[in-house]
Amino acid sequence: MRLDKFLKVSRLIKRRTVAAEACDAGRVSVNGQAAKAGKEIKVGDTIAISFGDKTVTVRVLALNETTKKEDADSMFEYI
Repeated sequence: MRLDKFLKVSRLIKRRTVAAEACDAGRVSVNGQAAKAGKEIKVGDTIAISFGDKTVTVRVLALNETTKKEDADSMFEYI
């Protein structure tokens, strides 16, 4: 699954275009390396997202094409 789509489906970032812009600006890294929006991610990857002076780090637990809002947090765990 593409990184920008995962960020949108998991509700870490609200819109896919915003997720793509964050990736292209270098504010998202996968397994310690800067990642573009089209990077393929898999279960077990670690994603770090910089929001201003705050950084959120999560581990991918599941890759679902769609999910309900209540179940979105089951796709990742905070580290």
